Amino acid sequence: MNDSKQENLSSEEQPWTIQRLLDWTTEHFGKRDPDNPRLRAEVLLAEALRCERIELYTRFDTIPPADSLDTFRDWVKRHARGEPVAYIVGSKEFYSLRFRVDPHVLIPRPETEHVIIEALESAKAMPRSPLNIVDMGTGSGCIAITLAKHLSQSSIWGVDVSPDALGVARDNAETHALGDAVQWMESDLFERFPDDLRFDLIVSNPPYIGTSEQGTVDTSVVDFEPHVALFGGVEGMDIIQRLAVAAADRLVEGGVLIFEMSPMIESRCRAVLDKTPGLNCVKTVNDYAGLPRVMVARRTG
Repeated sequence: MNDSKQENLSSEEQPWTIQRLLDWTTEHFGKRDPDNPRLRAEVLLAEALRCERIELYTRFDTIPPADSLDTFRDWVKRHARGEPVAYIVGSKEFYSLRFRVDPHVLIPRPETEHVIIEALESAKAMPRSPLNIVDMGTGSGCIAITLAKHLSQSSIWGVDVSPDALGVARDNAETHALGDAVQWMESDLFERFPDDLRFDLIVSNPPYIGTSEQGTVDTSVVDFEPHVALFGGVEGMDIIQRLAVAAADRLVEGGVLIFEMSPMIESRCRAVLDKTPGLNCVKTVNDYAGLPRVMVARRTG
């Protein structure tokens, strides 16, 4: 819907049914970004109508009420200018759970679900219980909260340098009725942890984009998502290098470090682990696109 069309929706002879709205908006979004334009249109319209996406398919011939249509029209304009759908509707699904998000936190992405999968597999193989687990750079809390849902007997910490991000994480924990299952801490890595506290699992989606690559990153990411959670120095390795050193000190023997990375820096990440005494790179996990996305290392000796 260009602006002139949007302003005259109510006066068009052909009614703007749900199906017509979806078809037009899908085409409109697809011209700017071919990645799942139909899904983005459906998410916005379902949220504007306050219904589940699946319900749209049973209401194709329905004409939305004027207030919902006005909301949807405004959201389409915002998304067409680059604002991510998740920030517009204020939430994103991750590992079958819904999380509140705003521009203080990264938008959870399917690639990060591989961190969850590897963490759950590692936890099953560990002999002792309960486990001590820390999520470094927790953001919305999606990793820590998801693990808490599946590993209810574990002690879990969610750590971030951003108090605003921790505010979002706490809200999400409350939404998912976790009580005090996750402890939230504002800290630069382990800076504020007791010196003698050790962990069975350290998981992280750290900042791993190099500032040298900023010009190649989609503007919807660079312009809207928090740079402190995106960029890890010139080559994207600053936080990962610090995390590896800290993990070698903070993991129990046999403990596991699991972190997300860019496919572009896989070899650098492996080199860092190889050079860090006490850490042994176990494997690299490919994402749904077949690209190296998650690295797993174990504390030895």
